[in-house]
Amino acid sequence: MHLLAIIIGFLLDLLIGDPRWLYHPVRLIGKLIEVLEKPLRNTFAKTEKGERAAGRLLVVLVCGITTAVAFLILFVLYRVNFWAGFVVEILMCYQLFAVRSLRDESMKVYRELERGDLPAARFAVSMIVGRDTDSLDEEGVTKATVETIAENTSDGTLAPLFYMMIGGPVLGWFYKSVNTMDSMVGYKNDKYINLGRCGAKFDDVLNFIPARLCAIFMIIASGFMGLDAKNAYRIFKRDRFNHASPNSAQTEAVMAGALNVQLAGNAYYFGKLYEKPTIGDANRPIAYKDIKEPIICCT
Repeated sequence: MHLLAIIIGFLLDLLIGDPRWLYHPVRLIGKLIEVLEKPLRNTFAKTEKGERAAGRLLVVLVCGITTAVAFLILFVLYRVNFWAGFVVEILMCYQLFAVRSLRDESMKVYRELERGDLPAARFAVSMIVGRDTDSLDEEGVTKATVETIAENTSDGTLAPLFYMMIGGPVLGWFYKSVNTMDSMVGYKNDKYINLGRCGAKFDDVLNFIPARLCAIFMIIASGFMGLDAKNAYRIFKRDRFNHASPNSAQTEAVMAGALNVQLAGNAYYFGKLYEKPTIGDANRPIAYKDIKEPIICCT
């Protein structure tokens, strides 16, 4: 029945995605992080050591509270009524996936580029990436979109599935709490370089296996789609560590090889230029139509 809940939850995500009228639990985790950040900063010394200690406690509190709430909800409901618990478990599994939303948000970028509206495409891609998008040209917008599809297929689909298969939605929400912390405080800027360090490192640990599994599945999928699976595997072996994160380039390298394009490279975050290595070979210029291929492959 737990496996059935995961399957139904996945199908619900494919069918309806994340309706705007439905308040997503990830937003609650985000609010929790915001609420805890200020008092933790005020409690610990404003030094590198103090901020890192605050960051470690932030991880413990956010993970502990999120996991405990998920467990208690299911524990109580299953004790009261089996079917009530089962329905809520399905909903909890459903809200852990992000396949449909990633596809929909990426297609918004595609449609704006197809219309030739670069400012609208920049705004659309800013909704799904962390980098500065105001000065990106069409190639930059396309690369950012393809990269985030490749990376978030692991973070938003395979990793939650991996942990749900081990420990159900409770472990799935444990993972999601860490992933949300990484998204909110895992930046290497002056504000979060120390506070967000523990969350970012923990996210790297939890995504280590899922990212590599996802890359393997994407290589296989690219072959079925008629993309260059052989080159996907070659670039994966060569460039899968061309990123500050040990996991992000795993799937990005596969997609760069499958499409025979070059991804990554330098990017601006919060107005500051970060020099990053490239991934893949520039065998041809990337085009906005390339956005559709990773969407289909990753779905």
